Amino acid sequence: MSTIDTTLLPHPTGAAATLAAAHATPHPLQLYGGWFCPFVQRAWIVLAEKRVPHQYVEINPYKKEPHFLALNPRGLVPTLAVEVGGGEKKRRALYESTVICEYLDESYSDEGQYGARLLPAGSGEGEVYERARCRLWINHVVTRVVPGFYRLLQHTPEKGYPIEEARTEFLKGVREFAREMVDSGSGKSGPWFLGERFSLVDVMLAPWAKRLFLIDHYKPGGVGIPKKGERGEDEEVWARWDEWFGAIVERESVKATWSEEEKYIEAYKRYAEDTTQSEVGQATRQGRSLP
Repeated sequence: MSTIDTTLLPHPTGAAATLAAAHATPHPLQLYGGWFCPFVQRAWIVLAEKRVPHQYVEINPYKKEPHFLALNPRGLVPTLAVEVGGGEKKRRALYESTVICEYLDESYSDEGQYGARLLPAGSGEGEVYERARCRLWINHVVTRVVPGFYRLLQHTPEKGYPIEEARTEFLKGVREFAREMVDSGSGKSGPWFLGERFSLVDVMLAPWAKRLFLIDHYKPGGVGIPKKGERGEDEEVWARWDEWFGAIVERESVKATWSEEEKYIEAYKRYAEDTTQSEVGQATRQGRSLP
């Protein structure tokens, strides 16, 4: 195993360090995470958006301490420790970032206290449809965009496929996401996937939007999004992406959960060289679905 996997900076920096310090006091609701992990950032963004009291616990998922494995034997981050039950509360663990995010949105549903719901919550026909559509595009992000990101970032000259193939695959997933925003007309009312309403769809893609600079930093040709005036029939689609991207990287909850950029460059070098021992990295290397 590469030693870099076990010598990661042991704490967040920048704005994320400030947020972590503000949530260091013991609390029944605990988020176990690693500052560098985009899946953790999803859950952290939801906690910040909804102003949910919690404790943030920084761990290194490559050094699986016994107390953490006792809570979540899979040893994955994010892990959310919650207290459930009637009179006698029991400590339970939730994992998988999409599950955690929906749990938090449903559990802390009082909009006056915890902020707006991140999935449409009504029982009317329109709300039910929009909730289903959101889940459909969350699945698109999970199964198309995110795997494409890692396949491109982990490309090396020794791979059995050219980097242009990986870049084209990734951009196809991003373009389809932007096309849906154009076709739905959401851009007429605001920058988000649902227009003026920030949602879990935006949360699901936000951490990788923030990390696109890593592909520009490490890979020849970078991300490769066409420049304005060179987009042909996709001009409107990529303009809608630009609008969404500009808004998401400046969203307060996204910035508040972000460490110093040079620290990500250091941490993701192992991905760019395809030496990472993370489960995501290994799955990408072996052509398997992400865990």
